Amino acid sequence: MKEDFYDILGVSKSASESEIKKAYRKKAIKYHPDKNPGDPKAEENFKKAAEAYEVLGNKDKRSKYDQFGHSAFDGSGGFGGGGMNMDDIFSQFGDIFGSAFGGGFGGFGGGGARRAKGSNLRIRVNLDLIEIVNGVEKKIKVKRKIKAEGVTYKTCTTCKGSGQVTRVTNTILGRMQSSSTCPTCGGSGQMISNRPSNSDANGLISKEETVLVKIPSGVEDGMQLKVSGKGNDSAGNGIPGDLIVLISEMEHPTLKREGNNLHFDLYISISEAVLGVSKEIETVTGNVRIKLEAGIQSGKILRLRGKGLSSINTYGSGDLLVHINVWTPKTLNKDQRIFFEQMKENDNFIPSPDKSEKSFFEKVKDMFS
Repeated sequence: MKEDFYDILGVSKSASESEIKKAYRKKAIKYHPDKNPGDPKAEENFKKAAEAYEVLGNKDKRSKYDQFGHSAFDGSGGFGGGGMNMDDIFSQFGDIFGSAFGGGFGGFGGGGARRAKGSNLRIRVNLDLIEIVNGVEKKIKVKRKIKAEGVTYKTCTTCKGSGQVTRVTNTILGRMQSSSTCPTCGGSGQMISNRPSNSDANGLISKEETVLVKIPSGVEDGMQLKVSGKGNDSAGNGIPGDLIVLISEMEHPTLKREGNNLHFDLYISISEAVLGVSKEIETVTGNVRIKLEAGIQSGKILRLRGKGLSSINTYGSGDLLVHINVWTPKTLNKDQRIFFEQMKENDNFIPSPDKSEKSFFEKVKDMFS
């Protein structure tokens, strides 16, 4: 069973944000790799503390965790199933530690110097509404750059492996010191010593790889998901970049999405509106049958609670709004025309809305309330 996040940080469930942050800082400093070189147990505890803080340090995620526990994140903690690595932890939470480790809380086992990171890759994934409702796993072919077989590197002679160069400038205010990325190694701290003939200047080659992307339910058009470590490799001892997945939502033929709510246009005949009718309509979880009372008016909106989409950020699901449209025939035969001519002055056919019949603007207001 996965360990409770509150127990990992050693705080109560009523702990404040500052108490949680303080507890994480204490744990991370205790188990930091620079203080525990070569200790796999300390590294594991360091990762556990970061995972716990990534959830408990976020108001929305903490609320979700308090209600559903680890199942709220599909067993993946707060890191979205993309896998955890030390550099992700450093980049996300480095500001918490300030100068607790001398050269800054950025490095891993290297005196505080950060390892260079490869470039990110971006790809667009098209999803239909059913895939968005249920969540889906997609196998995506990605062409990424990886280290060529046989490539070797040596310590950069310009920065001596630090990845940065320091410049001292004399000014009227005195000597000013500034640091920047090493122009020779690009920040990796290493330069190529043996480059295979089929590789580029950094010792990398292109290779097509199939990546499994887990897409949670409730995503929206334009959202971006990150798959850690599936971007391009970095030269030397750097870490790979990430694969950024852009969500593109395909339009459904009958259901129109608005946030977590869905809209469905239901057309009925005048006879069905007058007499009442039972109709089967499509939802994202299968067809359902609804009963329309006799005398239903065109423009009426029926709300089917919970038949919309689940939210990726909050609890519950949206609704399905069924818009009633009474279809007026465009042509009539002789008998039909005679009938409707006779009904012109009939009291039942003369519009007489009462106070229970809402106006168009009231219906729109209700729809968004």
